Amino acid sequence: MEEYLRETKYLNYNTSGITAMVSGIVIELSDELEIARRIYKFVRDGWRYDPYQLVLKEGAIKASSIFQRTYGNCVDKAILMVTFCRYAGIPARLCFAKVKNHIATERLEKFLKTNELVPHGIAELYLNGKWVKCTPAFNKSLCDKLGVDVLEFDGEKDSVFQQYDCEGAVFMEYLEDYGHYDDVPVRFIEKIMKQYYPHIFDEAGNIIPLEDFGR
Repeated sequence: MEEYLRETKYLNYNTSGITAMVSGIVIELSDELEIARRIYKFVRDGWRYDPYQLVLKEGAIKASSIFQRTYGNCVDKAILMVTFCRYAGIPARLCFAKVKNHIATERLEKFLKTNELVPHGIAELYLNGKWVKCTPAFNKSLCDKLGVDVLEFDGEKDSVFQQYDCEGAVFMEYLEDYGHYDDVPVRFIEKIMKQYYPHIFDEAGNIIPLEDFGR
């Protein structure tokens, strides 16, 4: 399990902000499940979900950089979740999948030209002798706006995107599992995004600023 506890190039927790924040969250707690639940809620609601801010540059996708923002996409927030848990002594790793958003906003579909999202970032924690998945992407205020129950995590069973909204309509659908990683697989993320969304990259391979798509 050592590889899932260590600090890495991208899951870099030894910064004063991260260490102080995580220490403050888990202070006086000894139960790993409660620590995981506390961290999950903090990541879920502490950073506003924003799927339009797509940056793959090395400095921007590190946990220490994401920590400084007020927003994050699903990959960003999974990175934070895994990084914080590792600092707290809970083995954690990143997982990725392809999902379909059945109630995607018109703006997002216009931007991506599809309602399939890749790669969707998930955190996976080792708790009570087993790996458990969680998705801290959608903050509570966004869930209220979309009409879906906020996604909770008890640390004992998988907690992934809500399958249905509050009206019973299909919300999110998992299509493909891309496996797990002990650090951020930047090249894999870049490769699959270019495969599905070639139009958002310029000739140099950089993601085109969202403003150029008429946000």
